[in-house]
Amino acid sequence: MSLPEKAFPVSWDQFHRDARALAWRLADQGVEWKAIVCITRGGLVPAAIISRELNIRMIETVCVASYHDYSSQGQMEVIKAISEEIRADGGERVLIVDDLTDTGKTAAIVRAMLPKAHFAAVYAKPKGRPQVDTFVTEVSQDTWIYFPWDMGFTYQEPIAKGSRG
Repeated sequence: MSLPEKAFPVSWDQFHRDARALAWRLADQGVEWKAIVCITRGGLVPAAIISRELNIRMIETVCVASYHDYSSQGQMEVIKAISEEIRADGGERVLIVDDLTDTGKTAAIVRAMLPKAHFAAVYAKPKGRPQVDTFVTEVSQDTWIYFPWDMGFTYQEPIAKGSRG
């Protein structure tokens, strides 16, 4: 696997701040949201934060998987669909929440299920931006975001090895 040109590590604190910033933007929409549909797995954490901040109790998941090696996406497959109750009116007053819209492929699949829903992501890349209504931070397409749930605590070499402290 070749590594992306740019790395964007995100701490738990930073992600929490960014998810709350997304909640503020959604609150400013003036909509009384009836439900959140989070795209698993990445959408679970921001959905929990947004549901608390906006007092939304109905949370649904949609599970879309692509078989990949972390550098390329494969065939997309819906492994858990959205309930009929949430889909009944096309998703009006429903928030779709994800951590990132990257290529927009997953977002397009979920948008097709809920054409009237509002799509919100914490982070967006240029290829995925057309699929998202509200986001907090845009990163370049060649940036890999390292989310806190994918990271462990390890020793990091100093930038200038051999420098004296």
